[in-house]
Amino acid sequence: MSSINYINTPEKLSELIEKIKRVSWLALDTEFLREKTYYPKFCLLQIATPDWVACIDPIALPQLDGLFDAIYNPAIIKVFHSCRQDLEIFYQIMGKLPYPIFDTQVAAPLLGFQDNPGYAMLVSSLLNINLSKAHTRADWSKRPLTEAQIEYAADDVIYLCQIYQMVLKKLAELGRSDWLVSDFAELSNPELYQVNPEKAWHKIKGKNKLTGKQLSIIQTLAEWREKTAQQEDRPKSWLLRDELLFDIAKLQPETVTDLANVRGINERTLNRYGKQLCQLINVAKNRPPIPLHEHGRTAKKTQQQEAILDILTALVRVRAEENALNPNILASRKDLEELLMADDDSPLLHGWRYSMAGKELIGLLNGELLLSVQAEKLAVTHKT
Repeated sequence: MSSINYINTPEKLSELIEKIKRVSWLALDTEFLREKTYYPKFCLLQIATPDWVACIDPIALPQLDGLFDAIYNPAIIKVFHSCRQDLEIFYQIMGKLPYPIFDTQVAAPLLGFQDNPGYAMLVSSLLNINLSKAHTRADWSKRPLTEAQIEYAADDVIYLCQIYQMVLKKLAELGRSDWLVSDFAELSNPELYQVNPEKAWHKIKGKNKLTGKQLSIIQTLAEWREKTAQQEDRPKSWLLRDELLFDIAKLQPETVTDLANVRGINERTLNRYGKQLCQLINVAKNRPPIPLHEHGRTAKKTQQQEAILDILTALVRVRAEENALNPNILASRKDLEELLMADDDSPLLHGWRYSMAGKELIGLLNGELLLSVQAEKLAVTHKT
């Protein structure tokens, strides 16, 4: 591997773009900040192949269209580890997502690793290298970057190149090279990166405990918070924390004076948005909430349903053991519940999980397959 090429001039960028055009895959990573913003602030892009590594400075080079056009070439595989936040930046800049994608965090569990393994853990396990944590909390927006910062950032793609090649080899040896095609394709689905303010309340934990006016208020305020955070590019928690949303929903303040008595609300929010929030609360109180059951509220399962889930779990354990996988990676109890409730979003209906166990699980649920004990082992047979 040659020395790190720090790209901060148009001339250097042009040379890098020509290099990118000649490769079949790239390892990529980003450094960003979002502690004080709603949208991530793009600070650094790292790219590597087995032959070279580069760190591109988007603050020095605000015009990166040519670079992204080269990266977006569908003939080039884009290799990431835990790509969702990186792709959010790509989508924010280009308005579209690159493909094809390969994510080592998604692939590693097929090799026996835990679900969603961290990058440092993979580097340690596969390369026997312990990564430095010295710049984990660095402010990547400040210039100039130190040599140590650049080396730290480059390591994230230098080792990713090695991990990618090792993972590809191991997947091929196990006959699992094609298992992740649909999983990787889904990572380039724009819906994953589009935030709909009207659905912001879905992500609030504990909402199932609210009913009637309280639920309507928290749905309305969550939508307002999302829209306002987007418009002002500020963290949602700076406007109203989730705990405050619940307190307001329960207390239902009608005036700014009432709102001021809600514990934890800051003066800036009160002065700037107090009247608007009270208007929204009063409107929400007089209209029915969006029913919870339409958005995944899980009713208490019957004993029969619990028994069926136990049977499905048994099949999952058998197939996981056969493939040297952790059963929870193949299917969690929640995944099985979604399948039982005919939820189209169940991961068992897609990709390698469908091939390994999902198809058979559906056969059991439909009465087409039987699970029995034969020679002290569980066996799946077709119903005669």
